[in-house]
Amino acid sequence: MKRDEQTFISLYEKVYKELYRYALCIMRNPHDAEDCVSEAVLKAYEKMASLRAEEAFKSWIFTILANVCKKKLKDMSKRGEETIEGREEVGSSVNYDLPLDLQKAFMVLSNQERQIIGLSVYGGYNSTEIAAILKLNQNTVRSKRSRAYARLRLFLE
Repeated sequence: MKRDEQTFISLYEKVYKELYRYALCIMRNPHDAEDCVSEAVLKAYEKMASLRAEEAFKSWIFTILANVCKKKLKDMSKRGEETIEGREEVGSSVNYDLPLDLQKAFMVLSNQERQIIGLSVYGGYNSTEIAAILKLNQNTVRSKRSRAYARLRLFLE
């Protein structure tokens, strides 16, 4: 696909809220989420020529974002920064209409559970696609997703 600024912008405008919501649920910090989305968008724009079809843009950019978030979390743990559980709570920045109770509910999930739920809810992926993105077994994804939904239900009740 040709690297065209207008095409990229129009495709990005369709998914930017979901990208931010996903990054926020993984990073649990609005500033880190914004950084991850910015980095993912920059990488996506630079590699726009490798995208074969516009229809694949959403899954393609979500995969890039998932990798950026994973790398940032890994780098933070290597540098000895605070663990994700000890970081600033979500809600101090723009939240794109994500309810506060749902933001807090995500905090009871493990990082991997947040990734799975985020890709499922915000990305619209099925278990096969999530398994490919996260390099997990499909059955593992399904069972972790089921347990995570159960934990969310308990928290929200």
